Amino acid sequence: MSSKIILYYGFAPVTDPEAVRLWQEALCTSLNLKGRILISRHGINGTLGGDVKAIKNYIKKTKQYPGFKKIDFKWSEGTGNDFPRLSVKTRPELVSFGVPDEIEVSTEGIVGGGQHLKPKEVNALVAEKGENVVFFDGRNAFEAKVGRFKNAVVPDVRTTKDFIDELDSGKYDHLKNKAVITYCTGGIRCEILTTVMKKRGFNEVYQIEGGIVRYGEKFGDSGLWEGSLYTFDARKTIDFTESSKLIGECDFCTAPTKNFVNCANDFCHNQYLICGNCLNDPENLECTHSDAKSSNKMKG
Repeated sequence: MSSKIILYYGFAPVTDPEAVRLWQEALCTSLNLKGRILISRHGINGTLGGDVKAIKNYIKKTKQYPGFKKIDFKWSEGTGNDFPRLSVKTRPELVSFGVPDEIEVSTEGIVGGGQHLKPKEVNALVAEKGENVVFFDGRNAFEAKVGRFKNAVVPDVRTTKDFIDELDSGKYDHLKNKAVITYCTGGIRCEILTTVMKKRGFNEVYQIEGGIVRYGEKFGDSGLWEGSLYTFDARKTIDFTESSKLIGECDFCTAPTKNFVNCANDFCHNQYLICGNCLNDPENLECTHSDAKSSNKMKG
């Protein structure tokens, strides 16, 4: 059996998110697909793994929903064990920026977002405008530890909700008259990020069509991207070529690595970059975060 993973999103009006959730859950269960799907009144966002034939069947049926026909499904290799279970949920937002009322969608997608650039158009814009172009990372800061665009601005965010405070803080106001190219894994976070940036006075805002995934498929490691791509599944990271640059550094000794490990403390959601040598020392996986809700130092 050949296993694949798909990453996708679609912005379109959903009048009954719960009905769509039940339909998607039944469809995935019948096809033995596992992964995560979120549904809101703004559309759908998912990543699924399973047999190639089953995924193709899923795509065909999902595209029959009004507004989902134009969804760009991004494929990558899977192992068959990339997701432990199927999770299909409804949420106020497809990505939790905390500003659901700032987002407007139509059957054509999100309204008022940044201009989409194909990968070759990204390079052309940089060649044309030079230092007047800034790459702006639309992911959580830890994802940029192993891969990012050259000279990118990486906001200090732990969750997507932090972007609003970051933008409202004024620390990026000097970019408002530059050409800002936002980027994220598959593109969905940038759909919303560019919208809120434009509402806050950023004049020339772009997003990479298909995100880092599509850029990497086009240019591999010969373009403006450096390093590995973080993924929210069992793979943790993927490379676009065998010659991918190793830019991650161990959080404990700074040795080169792209190996992420979860904090073993169930109350702590941090992930650490750790090299093989430091991983052999159990004390390196201990934490004392306040959200561990314990007065004792717990492994994590």
